[in-house]
Amino acid sequence: MHNQLKDIDSKELDLPETVFVRDVESKVFQSIVWHCLTKVKDIEPLEGNLFDSLLGREILEGVKGIHVEQDQKKHSVNIRVELNISYGISIPEKAEEIHMKLLEDITKLTGLHVGSIHIIFKNLIMPKLKKEQKLEDLLQERVKTAKPAADSDYYDESF
Repeated sequence: MHNQLKDIDSKELDLPETVFVRDVESKVFQSIVWHCLTKVKDIEPLEGNLFDSLLGREILEGVKGIHVEQDQKKHSVNIRVELNISYGISIPEKAEEIHMKLLEDITKLTGLHVGSIHIIFKNLIMPKLKKEQKLEDLLQERVKTAKPAADSDYYDESF
C-alpha cells in the first residue's frame, strides 16, 4: 500500500483553496475614528452624559455620534460621525479635512474600502469667557480629585 502512494503524482490531488476571513469589530473602527478626530482642531465629538463620567465608563462607551456599518460582500465600511464645531470655523473646509483624515487612516489600518463618510455638525461651540472657563476648570479639577465617602458616612447605627 505504501508503494502505491509513491506512484501518485502530487498534482493529481486537488486541495480546496484556503479561505481567508478577516472580521473587524465596530469598536475598532470607533477607536480609529476617535483617535483621528482628536488630531483635528476646533471640533469636539459628541460625548456621553454626566452619569457616564461619574460611573467611570471608558471613553468610547460614553462617546455618541460615531456609527459604523460594514458591508461584508463589498468589503467596505460606511462611517457616520456627529460633531460639534467651534464658532467661526468654515464648515466645508473642516468637513473636507475630517473626511480626508478618516479616509486615510481607516484604509491604511484596516485595508477596507471606505464606501461613505457622513459628517454631521450638530452644534456650535461658543467661545467661553475667561471667568466661565476658570470656574469650569476648577469644578472639573474638584470632581477628578474628589474621594468617595466611606460607608460610615452614609449609615449610622446609633438611631
